[in-house]
Amino acid sequence: MDIIQFDKHLLLQLCGSESLFLDSLVKTLTNAVTWVPLYIALLYVVIKNSDNARNVLLVLLSAGACVLLAGTVDDSIVKPLVARWRPARDPEIGILVDVVNGYRGGNYGFFSAHASNTFSIAIFFSLLIRSRILSTALVLWSFVNCWTRIYLGVHYPGDIMVGLVWGSIVGTMVYLVYRRIQPQPAQPASYVSTQYTSTGYQSQHADVVIVVFLLTLVYAILGACLF
Repeated sequence: MDIIQFDKHLLLQLCGSESLFLDSLVKTLTNAVTWVPLYIALLYVVIKNSDNARNVLLVLLSAGACVLLAGTVDDSIVKPLVARWRPARDPEIGILVDVVNGYRGGNYGFFSAHASNTFSIAIFFSLLIRSRILSTALVLWSFVNCWTRIYLGVHYPGDIMVGLVWGSIVGTMVYLVYRRIQPQPAQPASYVSTQYTSTGYQSQHADVVIVVFLLTLVYAILGACLF
């Protein structure tokens, strides 16, 4: 079995289920609007730990660059160029894919913009803030988004893996450019290692993002239970 056939076989093992609860949960988690509070929480952390508007703007531009390079390049260049069918639209296995509520996505799926977008943001903010628990939460957030795309049958595992690799490259490169423009400031005079991360962010502010992430998961689970 070659790698492409293995990718298809693995997808068929992982996509969909007979659970209406999981179908509803995935529909909520895969929706970008669901994660708006998380983006706002990240912005809150940046604002609370920046001493001027220039740095806030620079972080916002960097996050925008992550999305532009990770997702837009994929959707505008790579997907049309490679033209690999999404699983749910693949003439070979499309009929076997467990489609949720008729959702099949666009024609082409290589590679996953969900994976590259979310992972580039996760990597950039992990490098920016340097909080281990926050980094773990952001990586889990990206992985949750990746799982939903496989569950829905709109991306092969291979699409996801390439998206994660590209997202990590983009997130790292954007951070390095950011640091060239905005060198890391000196630690505050009142610096205490348990209260600040190595890049000077207050740990209590970083915890806000983790709380919002967990509350968003609870919201999605409760919604799936009720509807």
